[in-house]
Amino acid sequence: MNKPQVKILTYAELASTNTTAAGLGESAGHGTAVRAISQTAGRGQRGNTWESAPGLNATFSLILRPEKWPARRQFELSMAVSVAICRALEHSLGSGDSVMIKWPNDIYVGDRKLCGILIENSLAGQMLGRMIVGIGVNLNQTVFVSDAPNPVSLKQLTGREFDVEKVVGDVCGQIVQDVDAYVAAPDLARLSDEYHRRLWRFDGKKYKWLDAATGVVFDARITGVAPDGMFGLSDDKGKARTYAFKEVQAIL
Repeated sequence: MNKPQVKILTYAELASTNTTAAGLGESAGHGTAVRAISQTAGRGQRGNTWESAPGLNATFSLILRPEKWPARRQFELSMAVSVAICRALEHSLGSGDSVMIKWPNDIYVGDRKLCGILIENSLAGQMLGRMIVGIGVNLNQTVFVSDAPNPVSLKQLTGREFDVEKVVGDVCGQIVQDVDAYVAAPDLARLSDEYHRRLWRFDGKKYKWLDAATGVVFDARITGVAPDGMFGLSDDKGKARTYAFKEVQAIL
């Protein structure tokens, strides 16, 4: 399937591709991507940094400008982005490995993190004006020195070297294609179904979770993710728990 053309601006070194993308302002149109060969201060969820050896991985930010999309429905596009990344990375893997979404939008293979995503939205009144999708994919790095507990790269999974520029183009193209298609003809039921089929640990089993507010670790199974992004759990006493971003953490 042909992917839409994207414009990729490549820099030898940046502190943060998200910050640079935001600084481009209105001059950067829908489908413009900022890529750094070396990113020195990449940001992740929960205020974490993203470890990436220069030249070995894909670190980039994609600018999306969905037309006339309500701000209250922004998580739907986040779901579409996560599913699109899974599709593109499965194609790169070329194997039976399942690429999964760890809520809200990390990308896992098994219990190991292949890709991190940081989405920063700006609003125009009640509409979504711009999305900046910051993405870090572990491609050819095989030694990780940070305290990140579970990184894995495509090279570790396959034994093959990957063309970084090609992977960036493939991922961006898949995202633009899928988001454009969803904005043109929204089908929440279908999107939610695919998101949940790819949802990490959504298998009816109980796992350990950390409540960020109380510091309490508890056992629970995932009940699902709502269209607004709220995360549902059912604990070992049958109590329903609902969390927003950063309010609960999976224990690996």
